Amino acid sequence: MFDYFWLWSEMIVRWVHVIAGVAWIGSSFYFIALDLSLKPGKELPKEANGQAWQVHGGGFYNMVKYLVAPSKMPDELTWFKWEAYSTWISGMALMSLVYYGSTSLYMIDLEVHDITQGQAVLLSLGGILFGWVVYDGLCRSPLGRNDLVLALSGLIFLIVLSYIYTQIFSHRGAFMQMGISIGTMMVANVAMVIIPGQKKVVKALKAGEEPNPIYGARGKQRSLHNNYLTLPVIFVMLGVHYPIIFATEYSWLILGLILIIGALIRHFFNTKHKGLPAPYWTWLAASFLVVCCISLSYVGGPTNEDYEISNLNLSKDEVHNSAVELVIERCSACHAKEPVWDGLAFAPKGVYLETEAQILKMANEIYWQSAASWAMPPGNIIWLDDEERALLSEWHKKLKDN
Repeated sequence: MFDYFWLWSEMIVRWVHVIAGVAWIGSSFYFIALDLSLKPGKELPKEANGQAWQVHGGGFYNMVKYLVAPSKMPDELTWFKWEAYSTWISGMALMSLVYYGSTSLYMIDLEVHDITQGQAVLLSLGGILFGWVVYDGLCRSPLGRNDLVLALSGLIFLIVLSYIYTQIFSHRGAFMQMGISIGTMMVANVAMVIIPGQKKVVKALKAGEEPNPIYGARGKQRSLHNNYLTLPVIFVMLGVHYPIIFATEYSWLILGLILIIGALIRHFFNTKHKGLPAPYWTWLAASFLVVCCISLSYVGGPTNEDYEISNLNLSKDEVHNSAVELVIERCSACHAKEPVWDGLAFAPKGVYLETEAQILKMANEIYWQSAASWAMPPGNIIWLDDEERALLSEWHKKLKDN
């Protein structure tokens, strides 16, 4: 019964995380688009920066933005913060349930770094904090006065951080660690910069004082950063389910290119929202970088074609029998109706690999998970060497040629 409760808890937390993320992303996209679409108006108050007329749901809306603050504090004020907070809280809960709860499977690879489960969790938490401190420091440094220089510095830092994670954690662990690190930077922008600045402006208005415009400028900068980081974070959430993305040698570089691709896509829409000519060149650049990602994914997997082994000289039936025996021997401890691996009550994703028929049914997945990438076994915990991965690759090839 406890196992069912645990899995349902994981599912509900994941559900909440997606719902909160949709709400946060939606508000981020909306307010950046609104800010960029503002137009001057003759009848606007002198403190106003612009207005935008919108129609939605059968009604018309007249949105007015005050550059610093209105002259008088309104009676009611809606804050946009809990979308961000709930996204991060549910994300950390999910990280704890899935990754911190099974560090030996999802975060540790002894071939990468020999660490204990406790050390893996501490290094993960330390990395999350380190990422925010460095990023926040870059924004507050003289580099923060130039948006382009700051963006390039931030990109370099995130690529380096991603590479460092691949030298500490397993492929899957490093990829997800990067996602939670970027997500933390984004929510910390809200909790540590944007909302505190807005509260100081509100406090000044209530006291009848002139608000400091620096808080609005800082908040806008961090909000824009969040807008550009949104698409890469979504990619990490999805990419962790695709082994040829996260479980390859160049996953850290792929993530770096995804950061650029996400920025290019957001630049296209932000420019359109601003009323300027659409920069269609961004789609060409993004497409080229996607091809680069695919190439890195291909060359970054196990080098099965270059690995010469005696097994590849076996007959078709001998290769098949050897591959089936290998999968049963190495994979059925987890992928069974009654898993014997400690901590597993059910076969992961309901995949059973106990019989030849079951293995043939999952042949494509076995290839992508164990021959085209290092995704399985998790952290290579039961040790599948290059020769055995090459055997699975040859087996899959012979099945396709059949």
